[in-house]
Amino acid sequence: MISAIYTQKNRIKLIIVIVALLIGAGTVVYTNILVQKLAEREQQLIDIYAKGLRFMVSSESDDNTVFIQEEIIEANKSVPVILTDGDENVMDYKNFKLPEEISEEKKARLLREEIAEMKAQHQPIVVEFGEGFKNYIFYKDSKLLTQLRYYPYVQLTVIACFALMAYFAFSYSRKAEQNRVWVGLAKETAHQLGTPLSSLMAWYEYLKYTPKFENEPIVEELGKDVRRLEIITERFSNIGSVPVLKDENILKVTENAISYLEGRVSKKVRFTIQADFPSHMPAKVNIPLYEWVVENICKNAIDAMEGKGSIDVRLSLAGKNFIAVDIRDTGKGIPKGKLNDVFLPGYTTKKRGWGLGLALARRIIENYHKGKLFVKWSEVGKGTMFRIMLPR
Repeated sequence: MISAIYTQKNRIKLIIVIVALLIGAGTVVYTNILVQKLAEREQQLIDIYAKGLRFMVSSESDDNTVFIQEEIIEANKSVPVILTDGDENVMDYKNFKLPEEISEEKKARLLREEIAEMKAQHQPIVVEFGEGFKNYIFYKDSKLLTQLRYYPYVQLTVIACFALMAYFAFSYSRKAEQNRVWVGLAKETAHQLGTPLSSLMAWYEYLKYTPKFENEPIVEELGKDVRRLEIITERFSNIGSVPVLKDENILKVTENAISYLEGRVSKKVRFTIQADFPSHMPAKVNIPLYEWVVENICKNAIDAMEGKGSIDVRLSLAGKNFIAVDIRDTGKGIPKGKLNDVFLPGYTTKKRGWGLGLALARRIIENYHKGKLFVKWSEVGKGTMFRIMLPR
């Protein structure tokens, strides 16, 4: 059920992303339509400007020229234009500012740069006056049109930044809440185990020193299980606390964890362990927590093999700073699409259990040991290999 909730959350996230993309695409398309309409309007304005200029030159009526000058020529207060003669010598310019108190040479250079930029945007409008005389009207998009053209992209960028900030804030909050749940569950479990464990320890001590049960193997095995329960209680108590990491003989610690399991599972499960480095090689671990991880992985492997098969543990150096612990089984294997799901809280293929083992194992290795835990290899019908990476 828990894994289904996580899957549903992923689907909801995907739907939200798709809706956001559709809204963004709609914004861009609608803005582009507005840009196109404004560009057409500015083009019409420049065409009228050119016709008015041509009319002013050819008109013999002063009243008409005054009207054209005031109502058409001066009406353009937004589109930058430059009027030149046939040789592109600047005669007049409008709607853009040049720095004050500059030399004529620098002014001419800036105007030539403006003309080059205008040519890149629009073909100049030719105003012919007969007898081979003509002027050119160069123009470019107004500031309003330019801003409108890029506005949706700026808007989407800002929205994306805020969305990312909100996502990371939400993720951090969710992880913090999950941590509180993990810690609360672990502490409560340790507390609940405390009372029956104390009783079992008392009964063990009683049986140990009772003559009737002297030299009874079952009493010694009971003692081992009681000590094991103490270790398990300590493990749960360490969740949420900063564990003490020490340089430990990693091969020996791993062998101890395997040895305990080996005596308590089916004899049809064969264990092997080997190291590709000197047997005294240390790694920084917390022994109770590290053994918990090894046991969890091995128990899952035994379930996957249905109590029959082999588990091979191999320790090797992974670069200068890490030791790799590979745990390979001959079980059912994991489908490729589920390789990451196995670490989700609640994911399980068994009828019983909460599906928290591997989720806790990864948390112990990555959060407490600053290492890594992942599926190194898996093939359906052949088996799976988990890799634990521990800092040296």
